[in-house]
Amino acid sequence: MHVKRFSDAKAYEAPNHRACTSLRLFGAEAGGTKGLIVGYSHFLPGGGAGPDASPPEKVYFVLRGELTVIVNGKETVLKTNDSCVIEPNETREIINRGNEVCSIVVAVAMPPK
Repeated sequence: MHVKRFSDAKAYEAPNHRACTSLRLFGAEAGGTKGLIVGYSHFLPGGGAGPDASPPEKVYFVLRGELTVIVNGKETVLKTNDSCVIEPNETREIINRGNEVCSIVVAVAMPPK
């Protein structure tokens, strides 16, 4: 088992994100897993990411606030405890259109080596 204390999580710059602060929990430089990258992100009102697409599958889980996810022109609002899967190479944009900070957990699948 590999335990990560929240106080030990390190901030990272997520590409093509705006008004966002992200912490790496597992994977990549944080270690602890080989098949996933797990992050914890806070989006200020008006903050978001994309539009863009990438090969790995992603899961977003909303811890607090609301997050608008736009895929193929269709908008879906995720609220606290809602989640979604972004398929490989699916173009998505996410936006916090609310007036409160939106906090999410993001899990990104890593391709097998």
